[in-house]
Amino acid sequence: MRKLREILRLHLERGLGPRAIARSLSVSPSTVSGYLGRVRAAKLTWPLPAALDEDAALERLLFADEGPPRPGRPEPDWARMHLELRKRHVTKQLLWEEYKAEQPDGYQFSQFCEKYARWAATLSVTMRQTHVAGEKLFLDFSGDGVDVLDAKTGERKKAKLFLAVLGASNFTYAEPVLSEELPTWVACHVNALEYMGGVTQVWVPDNLKSAVTRPNRYEPDLNPTYAELARHYGAAVIPARVRKPRDKAKVEQGVLLAERWILAALRHRTFFSLEEVRQ
Repeated sequence: MRKLREILRLHLERGLGPRAIARSLSVSPSTVSGYLGRVRAAKLTWPLPAALDEDAALERLLFADEGPPRPGRPEPDWARMHLELRKRHVTKQLLWEEYKAEQPDGYQFSQFCEKYARWAATLSVTMRQTHVAGEKLFLDFSGDGVDVLDAKTGERKKAKLFLAVLGASNFTYAEPVLSEELPTWVACHVNALEYMGGVTQVWVPDNLKSAVTRPNRYEPDLNPTYAELARHYGAAVIPARVRKPRDKAKVEQGVLLAERWILAALRHRTFFSLEEVRQ
C-alpha cells in the first residue's frame, strides 16, 4: 500500500507516466497502468482527501471487485493502437474509451493496459529523446581523473569528476571527488542542486552501487539512502538501463566534454589536496 501511495504522488503531484513510475518504484508498468486507470475512474486528486488517510479506505475505493474475466472478449487492434498513441494528446484512457464504445463487452481498462504492454514489449525500437525544461537531471562520474599527491607520504590518489547535466539546457555541474561511495554521492547531489537553484522531476543515474543495489532492466532496486534523498527533494529516480548509454546520453556527453576541457587542461598540473583541484 505504501508503493500505491507513492504511485499516486508521482502521477498526481509530479505528473509522471506509468513507465517512469514503474522504473522508479521497481514495479511492473502494467501494474502501474492498472492502478492509474482506477485512480482516473475514482477521480482522485493530490493530496488525497482526509477520508483516505487509512489504507483500508483507499483500498476499498480503488479495488472494488470487477468479477472474473469473461472468455471470448474482442481483441483490440494493437498495431493501430500503437500508432494512435504516437499522436499528440492521445492517451491509453482515450483509446480504451473508444474501444469500449465499439465493444461494450471488451476488456476493462486495467486489462487493456496490461495486454497492450505485453504486445508492445515484443517491439524493438530506438526513440529519440525529447527533453523538457526542469524534467530530468543526468548524473555520473568521469572515467578518468587527476592525480592528487600527498606531500608527506608520496601517495597518489585519483580525483574523478562528479557530473550533473540538465536534460533540456545541457547546463553542467562538475565537482572533483576522491571516491564514488554513498556519502560522496549524496553530498554531490546536495551541492549540485544548491548550485543549480532547483530540483528536476526525475534523476537519471548510472547503475553504480551508491545509487542502485541490484541492477535490473525493468525493476532496479535503489539504495535505500538514495531513495530517501529523492523523496526528501520530491524527485523520482529512474536509473539508466545496464549497457544502454543512450538512456543517459546527456551526461555521457557531459563527461566527454569535462574530460577534454577540464582534465586534459590540467594534465601537467601537480595537486597536493582536493581543495586545490576544486579551486
